[in-house]
Amino acid sequence: MEGLRDVEYLPEPSDRRIVSAVDPTVIGFQDQWRSETMGWAPLTVEPVARPMRRRFSISGVVVLALLISASVLMWQNQWLVVELPQPASEWAFEQTELREMQSSGLSGEGVRVCMVDTGVDAQHDAFSTSEFTFKDLVGASKGPVDYGAVAHGTLMTGLLLSNDTTQRGAAPNVSFAMVAALSDNGQGENTGLDSDVADAIRWCQFEFQADIISLSLGGSEESDSTEGGSSAATRQATDAGIYVVAAAGNDGLDDDGDVASPGSVDLAISVGATTREGAVWANSSSGSLTDRTGDARAHPNMKPEVVAPGERIISTGEDNLWYSSSGSSDATVFVTGALALILEDQPRLKPQSGGNASCLVEVKQALLESLGEGDGEHDPRSGYGFLSASAWLSKAQDIPSC
Repeated sequence: MEGLRDVEYLPEPSDRRIVSAVDPTVIGFQDQWRSETMGWAPLTVEPVARPMRRRFSISGVVVLALLISASVLMWQNQWLVVELPQPASEWAFEQTELREMQSSGLSGEGVRVCMVDTGVDAQHDAFSTSEFTFKDLVGASKGPVDYGAVAHGTLMTGLLLSNDTTQRGAAPNVSFAMVAALSDNGQGENTGLDSDVADAIRWCQFEFQADIISLSLGGSEESDSTEGGSSAATRQATDAGIYVVAAAGNDGLDDDGDVASPGSVDLAISVGATTREGAVWANSSSGSLTDRTGDARAHPNMKPEVVAPGERIISTGEDNLWYSSSGSSDATVFVTGALALILEDQPRLKPQSGGNASCLVEVKQALLESLGEGDGEHDPRSGYGFLSASAWLSKAQDIPSC
């Protein structure tokens, strides 16, 4: 019987009580060919599960008992504390210098951030100390709800607001609003009307009076000659000095030639994604040297402007769980969080009622100077460089009156 310990047993199709011993290392084991030769096709033959027999000895039981007793004694005397860490993306917050900024006491207090997404599940434990303003353009819910595939809006919200021991968000103390304008289309994709996104952006500007509008979304313009509604609304907001941070898009493997709209708008900040190793994520979209009208883009508005972590990022999900996601959506929130901390530290740079884009332009120039060598070198995929939140803050502190 020792020689049969490592084999698998395949049942005959006519009588499952009759089995054949098969070496599981044989090439083709359990594939379609094996099923056809044994008469199982079109079904795939599955091996019979065999319970593993464990062998016990008196000496083994004694050793196990001693180990358990020692562990209990150590635990009672606090000699040994074993913590099994939950998955987190602390590396992303460290790489972007967000934790360094937080260590100086910044948390986003007094800054108003409006996010347009699929909504948010406010019941997650990570939001126990958060307050939400919620606007529903998908349904008619009065309270926060997430209409998205894998609760996309909840994932993005967690990167900003989470105040949980598992992972602290980038700016957990901002005044926050979520506008639900996207929803699951039934095929696992979050989609929505461009007109709804435009309405959401305008609501963020005029009703919520946001300092920052965060858009972890993107699409293509309706045509080369017509600006979509979301781009027009973004232009209106940025012209008034409101910061719009938008995803560059995830079509890098089949790129259409430019970042997604409305991040393609000149004064918006378009964000690409990187891996944990710092390389540009394969799916992150490239920017064009010209805008949709064919005019050459100029500094500091080349697209994308900046890249941030966007691969396998852990955040809050549905059913009070933590999920992993990848994309320029995640990267966008890291930049939004960094900007919120900067505006908390430098409230004079926040948009003013009846104001213009002068401060916004200066903050974008500070972003350029904080990245790479600050020499204005730009790459269509990595932008001006990788987000350095502390360096951006330092440059923003030097901005004269605007």
